[in-house]
Amino acid sequence: MEGRDLNPTDRSLMKAITAIGIGATFAVLLLAVKMEGGNPMAFINIPAFLIVIGGTAGVTIASTNASMMGTSVKVAKIAFAGVEIDHVAASKQMIYLANKARKEGLLALEKDIEQVDDHYARKGLQLVVDGADSDLVRAILQSEIDGLAERHKNNARFFSTAGGFAPTLGILGTVMALVHVLENLDEPAALGPAISGAFIATLYGVGSANLIFLPLSNKLKEMSSAEVDYRTMLLEGILSIQAGDNPRLLAEKLETFISPAARAAAAASPEPKRADVKVPALQVETEEA
Repeated sequence: MEGRDLNPTDRSLMKAITAIGIGATFAVLLLAVKMEGGNPMAFINIPAFLIVIGGTAGVTIASTNASMMGTSVKVAKIAFAGVEIDHVAASKQMIYLANKARKEGLLALEKDIEQVDDHYARKGLQLVVDGADSDLVRAILQSEIDGLAERHKNNARFFSTAGGFAPTLGILGTVMALVHVLENLDEPAALGPAISGAFIATLYGVGSANLIFLPLSNKLKEMSSAEVDYRTMLLEGILSIQAGDNPRLLAEKLETFISPAARAAAAASPEPKRADVKVPALQVETEEA
């Protein structure tokens, strides 16, 4: 897709790529079971599920804190739904504001700030208009980026921790089931189903770790990296506006944050008429973390 913009369908697919990938993996596994003549219902085992999922949840909470449980559900929804961060649009808005500030002065941005949806960008621009020193503006905005990155790191760690515990809980569930099997060796006819059922816990543990927990952790890390990069771009734009940099030089600086494909797609798009900076952000977890 180098050199062209994405249509709404393409964007929706890319945003939901995590859900699509995990769903496709489960579909392939179920298809393989059916092709081998197996019965997918044979893999349903409530005790094994309780041991693996319940046990993993318990030890993961013990390793972090109870509030992370509710937060993890919210960030998992974000990871499955995906977010779209538009570097090009934000870059154009920063250039628009730089042009206006250069011609009319920083105070002329007061009304434009009211149109900025993102709290981070709005705060930075308001500090600039209020006459804060550039070092103070950088320190405040950089602290926000650092805090955001740390919160995102904790959320990703929650799922990676769960991914580490789940296989072990699966093995524990299998050992518990095998102990029960060995207690009933006097019933040979029941040994086959009992032994096969015992390994369901291992399947749940390895499967949940590699098909759910670890992919979610990696996705959250990727999304966090993208948002930190995005906010760093906004920070550089805000400081350049304050310094009165030439908008052309600012455009060159901000282009370093934009992929070549996005640059090519943006070349034919019109310049923005207003300061409407919208940042799809991973803020839901910060309220509880």
